[in-house]
Amino acid sequence: MEKTHFLSSNSPASLTPKNEEKMKYLLILFIATLTLTSCTNKNESKMAATENEKLVKQYFEHFNNHEWSKMANMYTESADFKDPSLGHGIVKQTRQQIIDKYSELNEVFPDLQDKVIQVYPSGEKHIVVEFVSSGTAPDNSKFELPICTIFTIENGLITKDFTYFDNFEEQEETK
Repeated sequence: MEKTHFLSSNSPASLTPKNEEKMKYLLILFIATLTLTSCTNKNESKMAATENEKLVKQYFEHFNNHEWSKMANMYTESADFKDPSLGHGIVKQTRQQIIDKYSELNEVFPDLQDKVIQVYPSGEKHIVVEFVSSGTAPDNSKFELPICTIFTIENGLITKDFTYFDNFEEQEETK
């Protein structure tokens, strides 16, 4: 049985048994390198997701303990927000503005709490969190609001906080 080569046997670059062995060795080396690199990237991504998940867990602990300064310090000095309560589009917020916003919210709802339903890591920089916010208003009416937030985390700090919830009733009341 004759071996078929990609190069013609008349070609000066035809594979000799020695060259063929080198090619096999290089191919095996290349595949091994790719495999190791792939595993390393996956491990780095998993480590980033794990660190980000820890950060988000800490974030909600601060929220539920009403530790607004500690929570605000988990953000960069000026972070991007998408939040129906802040208006349309992306709004920059400083740490102090974050503290002020949640302090005011906490005055209206003294028992404000968030119950995390699910955390979805998404790549190295994003965590999606599904949670239910609840509390009691001054008129003793209780509320539960399902919310979804996409956090962007870079260098251990939150750079973006894109929050989505149904605020249709709130809009209707302001008309």
